[in-house]
Amino acid sequence: MRNLQLFVAAYEERSFTLAAVREGATQSGVSQHVRNLEERYGVQLFRREKGKVLPTPAADVFYSHCLQALRASDTAFQRLKQFSFGLAGETSVGLMPTLNAAALAPALMLFRERHPNAHVSVTESYSAALVDRVIAGDLDVAVVPAMPEMLGIRIRNFCATPEVMVTRRNGAAPGPVRLAGLGPIKLVLPELANVRAQTVRALLAGQNVEIAESIEMNSMMATLDLISRSDWCAILPELLMATKTYGDAFDVRPLDPPITLQLVTVESAASGLSPIASAFCDVLRESCEALLLERHPQG
Repeated sequence: MRNLQLFVAAYEERSFTLAAVREGATQSGVSQHVRNLEERYGVQLFRREKGKVLPTPAADVFYSHCLQALRASDTAFQRLKQFSFGLAGETSVGLMPTLNAAALAPALMLFRERHPNAHVSVTESYSAALVDRVIAGDLDVAVVPAMPEMLGIRIRNFCATPEVMVTRRNGAAPGPVRLAGLGPIKLVLPELANVRAQTVRALLAGQNVEIAESIEMNSMMATLDLISRSDWCAILPELLMATKTYGDAFDVRPLDPPITLQLVTVESAASGLSPIASAFCDVLRESCEALLLERHPQG
């Protein structure tokens, strides 16, 4: 690359001496670099006449290609500088659909801005499967609903999100849904293996909610599709509904009495969180809190 830079300087200055001053080299050094190019390829690049160097047709063609090469080199180094800050490495994260619907995309974009040389792979599943994969060492960290302590893992508080009643958009009053004596309703419930299942069922039983029909489903996308097409409803985490994509299709109303879903991170007790995994959890938490603050600016 240095040969190209010195040739371009000599071509543009028409002088080895001026090229040397421009490039911080010596006149003999520039002359030698040019001579090396000429001897290596058997082509005369300059005619030496009365203290000047005049380019040959070969030099004219070579010059245009040198400019392209130097521009490409400069672009490559500038691109490399964009990765010169933040953390480097990779991490694997397990998340529930609750977080992926609205919080994940902005978190990934922000994380890339802060740590452009770090790679995050995301697995979507439900809590039990994610915890098993953390224990097995397949995931560095998972975010799941609060759960009892278990051998081999460490649990930390992540964030909390209200649970809300989700129905098809029908123009209902936006106030809280009083659960006491509510019914009869057709309700989509989490499967019993889901960590949220016991909490939701206990809430409904304690408020004497009359359930006309129920169906167990551990697919958030299918649950929302069913609700959007019918009179079925569900109690879901508000973070799931924070995306504007769902704004025109559903009524999302707080519960009375309120219920909060506490989310936690689960990591290996032996290895703990790597700096990259910890940094990503921090960014994801920021994204979740920003979404909830947007929905409750006075909260």
